[in-house]
Amino acid sequence: MKKYVSILLSFVLILSSVSTLAAEQSIGDILTDTANYIYASVQEPQVGTAGGEWAILGLARSHADVPAEYFETYYTNVQKHVVDQQGVLHDKKYTEYARVILALTAIGKNPMDVSGYNLVAPLEDYDKTVWQGINGAIFALIALDSGNYLPQSTVRDKYVHHILEQQTADGGWTMSGDTADIDTTAMALSALSNYQENEDVKTATDKALDYISDIQLADGGFASWNMENAESCCQVIVALCELGISIHDPRFLKNEKSVADALLTYRLPQSGFQHTKSETTGNQIATEQALYALVALDRMYHNQPTLYDMQNVQVHLTSGKEQIGLPGKSAAVKKLPVMHDGKTFADVVNAEEKAKIEALAARGMINGRTENTFVPTATLTRAEFAAILVKSLGIEFTGENVFSDVKKESWYKDYIRTAYSYGLIKGVSATVFHPEGTVTKEEAATMVQRAAKLCGMAKSYDENSVRDILAGFVDYAKSGDWARESLAFCYDNGILPDSDMEILPKNAVTREEVASMLYNLLLTAKLL
Repeated sequence: MKKYVSILLSFVLILSSVSTLAAEQSIGDILTDTANYIYASVQEPQVGTAGGEWAILGLARSHADVPAEYFETYYTNVQKHVVDQQGVLHDKKYTEYARVILALTAIGKNPMDVSGYNLVAPLEDYDKTVWQGINGAIFALIALDSGNYLPQSTVRDKYVHHILEQQTADGGWTMSGDTADIDTTAMALSALSNYQENEDVKTATDKALDYISDIQLADGGFASWNMENAESCCQVIVALCELGISIHDPRFLKNEKSVADALLTYRLPQSGFQHTKSETTGNQIATEQALYALVALDRMYHNQPTLYDMQNVQVHLTSGKEQIGLPGKSAAVKKLPVMHDGKTFADVVNAEEKAKIEALAARGMINGRTENTFVPTATLTRAEFAAILVKSLGIEFTGENVFSDVKKESWYKDYIRTAYSYGLIKGVSATVFHPEGTVTKEEAATMVQRAAKLCGMAKSYDENSVRDILAGFVDYAKSGDWARESLAFCYDNGILPDSDMEILPKNAVTREEVASMLYNLLLTAKLL
């Protein structure tokens, strides 16, 4: 009898192993299909809850074969958004910061320096973060833990305490009221997953797991606000994986159905996932959440760090190492780090290009006229422009001085000889540079186009293309023939704004305008 029992148990274990292996394989295939669907449907990822951070998180944390350029496109769009918002993603909803932090961390970007703005710092403000309720505390905790940001801060303890205080009598959590909802409960468990050594956290977690088990439906799924839906299943899957609990734990099997089984019933092959069964087409938010839930499962199956544990993330590029700038960039051009975080000037408070001026100043690319004043409307000399170009491109001093009016004791001699040796500037003659001369708009455009070529932007324009681009400006004929291709290049690539009716090519360019041009160039060249 013992022999037969032993054989039976072995058979059961074999079947169980086969079943688990089949489940893992099935999840992996569906994950790949879902990732491919999202990659195809979200072609220009932006900052946002749909087609933004959750899509990026799922794709970046999966094994999907996503081109490096896709994540770089998202990062460029984040930079533009952050600069446009002057670093303030929202004055009330701090989950906006948490969501972007998670996506940037997933692709190996530093959320503490996005074009000179620190997106992590706001989450240290406890009162503002919890203004929107428990959701603020939950995602602040998840975001901070994802990359171990602000390790010396005590704010984590405050968020943990806030979440524990909000637990409802039935064992879960809710956005409002006193009756728990499954989505908030699962998200709270994800946030608390790293604090299980805390006795109070462990007690609260056990109560919440009992609540989840009790309300799980007969098919393994969940309903929020009396509606069965895919997203609730997704949040439970993520929470269990963050806690290291198998979805096949007996507590979370109903009629031998797991929450993953329930989630897959919302899948529409080639069309993503439904939000509810009544929908006939895929739902973008449901599909993006389904992807990262599948990723969480896949990572658990393969004993990898969890979805939100990204402390060891490398720069997420298919080449295996970070590509600095564009492929055709000169080796002499470098991407400069932030050296003076928070640098600003008293007289740029109301300047139109305030954020861009500050971003360049933070990297030492541009200086003020004094320590505290920038003088944005002042003009620039040819020597000053040469210096700014060399600084912005991170080029080391080189070359010989060929100009008789650039004296060896002058502050700008090294910048001029370097800029000349790289073809960024020319003299007014073979031996005269005229360093104190004022730079005009068309001269600035010409020098910026030369800088762009060093950055890998070698696009050229024929006469017809130049005319087509500049024809919308009433004064383009006033520009010099020698400058028109450069002006067309700058307008076509967003280095100069095309919203004005006039180019004003002969006007002296201002310090603020130069800061804007160089910022736009470096951003396009992926050097910020």
